[in-house]
Amino acid sequence: MGRLVADPELKTTASGISVTTFRIAVDRSYVKSGEERQADFIDVVAWRNTAEFICKHFRKGSLIAVDGSLQSRSYQAKDGSNRSVIEVVVDNASFTGERRDANASYGGGYSGGYNNSYSQPAPQYTEQTPSYSNGSSQDFMEVQLDDDLPF
Repeated sequence: MGRLVADPELKTTASGISVTTFRIAVDRSYVKSGEERQADFIDVVAWRNTAEFICKHFRKGSLIAVDGSLQSRSYQAKDGSNRSVIEVVVDNASFTGERRDANASYGGGYSGGYNNSYSQPAPQYTEQTPSYSNGSSQDFMEVQLDDDLPF
């Protein structure tokens, strides 16, 4: 989960397949004392309907959650040098954060185009640590352990 560094741009391959590549900034979960929070920048590629969905609903600064697999590939740059890239190939992309109004000022998130036919609203992102003080033992179910576990 991270924020888009730039607007995603939908492209089409010679065979007519939709594709988009973009980068997301992912905040590290820890901060060293006396330093600012660091972020990692991750290259992402999405194909077909997923690419179209992302380009339609997300903009620079939007918080997005992606699920996929890592892909490593090599190519030759225009200057003739060999390059290698590791990127996430998206299987699923999800809204996160707050829903933005179509008339809201542009500053991240997605604006407009939200289809109300989605069965569940986007989850709210908060920086607070969850509190478990209101829970009880009745909120949990006992799991029976057996030898057929896959791990």
